[in-house]
Formats: sequence, structure tokens, C-alpha cells
Amino acid sequence: MTVIQSAKTETKSKLSEAPADSAADLLNAMAAMPVGHPSRVSLRDRAIEAWLPLARHLAHRYSGRGEPTDDLIQTATVGLIKAVDKFDPERGVDFAGYAIPTIIGEIKRHFRDRTWSVRVPRRLQELRLSITEANSTLTHTLGRSPTVADIAVHLGVTEEDVLEGLEGARAYNATSLSTPISADGTTELGDTLGGEDHEFELAETRVALGPALALLDEREQKILTLRFYGNLTQSQIADQVGISQMHVSRLLTKALTKLRTQLASEAL
Repeated sequence: MTVIQSAKTETKSKLSEAPADSAADLLNAMAAMPVGHPSRVSLRDRAIEAWLPLARHLAHRYSGRGEPTDDLIQTATVGLIKAVDKFDPERGVDFAGYAIPTIIGEIKRHFRDRTWSVRVPRRLQELRLSITEANSTLTHTLGRSPTVADIAVHLGVTEEDVLEGLEGARAYNATSLSTPISADGTTELGDTLGGEDHEFELAETRVALGPALALLDEREQKILTLRFYGNLTQSQIADQVGISQMHVSRLLTKALTKLRTQLASEAL
């Protein structure tokens, strides 16, 4: 018996205890009214309330999968409302047979679109489900855990596709960086991750700076050293070199222009 057939049987047995006008009759009465009829809204609300046990029942069937039951009930209720609004009794299908796949579809979309810690393409989400089913089937058939090659042959895909699906499955649940990873609980997962080292941003510049500085004459190198490594003012540099402050300013500008030009050419 399928999930839908099972749910339909259980739902009918539960709803049979309720008054007749609290379920199917409400939907029939609502469908017979014009869209703008003032009583239609009230009938719609009563019909939704009458069929809420169906939504709750289906939501509980999917509990225990990492999602709060209240969220699943809310999602199932959304599916029920969609089913009530779109149901047409003239098609000859009873409401339970129409509503159950609608509600289940809404719940499955919730798991597909809302429960992944990292959003991955739908193709990988579906591949993950196929791999899980194949793993269960092959374990029973082969009497051992299937290999990637076994799963690939079973699904008719490449081994690379299987590996990609397994990698994508890791995005379903996230692990907190505060998770203890040592026996005494003093070391957390976040402690094993390296921090950002801003010095790496300057590494290439430092490598290129040596040859660029070598292109400057001795006086230009000395002035740059005193200014940027000695942290001297232009007046102090002028006193040490024996030239005017204005001359120091011109030499600094000239030297920096040479360096920028050289560094820019090497970057190309």
C-alpha cells in the first residue's frame, strides 16, 4: 500500500466520526455557490477546519526528520488550503484523493527548499535521494555496502555524478563551529580553522618591491628608507641628506612615481 493510499484509508476512518457537513458536504456546498457569494468565505473556512485532521496526520508522518512538527503542520495546512481552493467536485474525485498528494507535495517542497543548510541545485537534491535509495537497495541485494561504482551502474550515471551527489548531501546539515571535538570538551571545531592573514595580500607586492627599488639611484633609495622605514619628516630628511625640504619633496614624488610605474608593469 502506498503512502497516499495508507493516508487516505486512515483519514477516512477518522473523518467518518465527524458530522457529514463538516467535510465533503461543505466542499460540495461551496462549489455550488457563485464565486462572489457572501456565504462562500464562511463555508471555505469551515471546510478547511473540518479537514485539518488530514493535514495534521500527514504532517506527523514526516516528523522526526529534523524539522519541528509545528512547522510541518503549518506547511501541510498551506497545502490543504490550496487543495480546498482548487478542488472541483465535478471531476468525480473525492476530496481526500485530491488533497493528500497536494499536501504531501507541499511538505516535500518544504524539505527540498527550506531545510538545506546550504542551497544546492535541485538536481543534486534529487540525486542525493536517488543515491540514498540505491544504497539501501544494493546493501540488501549485495549483502555489503555498495561502492561508488555499484551505485553508478544501478542509477545509470557516472561515478563523478555519484561523488558530486554525495558531496552535495553534506550541505543538508550544518555543523556549529562551537561543536566540541576533544574528549575534554576544551577544543571546538572553530579552533581548528585558520584565521585571515592580511599579510598574504602584501606578499606579491613585497616580492616585486625589491627589484623595483633596485632601479632607483642611491639617494632616492635613502630618502625612501628614511621616510617610510625611519618615519622621519621631510625636514629631518633634508637635514640628514644635506638638501632643502623642497628638494626632498620632489625626490620623494619622483621615486614613488618610478616605483608605481615599475610595479604596474610587472602586474601586467
